[in-house]
Amino acid sequence: MRARQVIIMAMTGTTFVACPAAAADASVIPQAPSPAPVPPTVPTASADAARPVLGNLAFLGAAFNAALRSAYAKTAPAKTAQAKTAQAKTAQAKTTPAKTKKAASMPSGVATATSFWDAQTASGRPMRYRTIASPYWPLGTRVRITYKKKSAIGVVDDFGPAEWAVAQHDIPAIVDVSERMMADLTGVASNTVHVRFQVLKWGKGGVYRHSGTGYKLAMGHR
Repeated sequence: MRARQVIIMAMTGTTFVACPAAAADASVIPQAPSPAPVPPTVPTASADAARPVLGNLAFLGAAFNAALRSAYAKTAPAKTAQAKTAQAKTAQAKTTPAKTKKAASMPSGVATATSFWDAQTASGRPMRYRTIASPYWPLGTRVRITYKKKSAIGVVDDFGPAEWAVAQHDIPAIVDVSERMMADLTGVASNTVHVRFQVLKWGKGGVYRHSGTGYKLAMGHR
């Protein structure tokens, strides 16, 4: 009986010793981790399948941009030309009335013209074909003189005629022209004729008189 207990105890001790050892061995052996839960898969396109789509989009984009550039290149010159034409018309509309008003405000009319030739002039310039004289227009004034169908442009470089000479004609003689100009217009160097005058540009020089016979005519007042 005792021997049996000893055997049982021995066996029991062996068992108890064996169990901790087994537990120790079990703790040393690496355990494989439990697999993580796999989420449900979503079907996706492969890389090979995506490349043709991207390539097609790039091709379409390039073609669209090329079409836009071509359309712009065709329409831009026409739009630019239209814009320039519109700007030119606008500029003309702005400047034409001013020019017309300025031209209309310059004196013009019919007067008696006499002829002269002097060695010296009030301006200090030598006598020449284009030299004209007036008691009312400033030195340097440019005037177109027309006789019948012939015209010449003169520059006021001298003063004259005198008051008595201006007043003795049926139309005041507000302008003297050079004998060369008179000969060119009428065929006679020393002459007195009715002419049409038109002031083109005012001079900046001195004026001999600001009143007198024919002053209103010279200033374009009827």
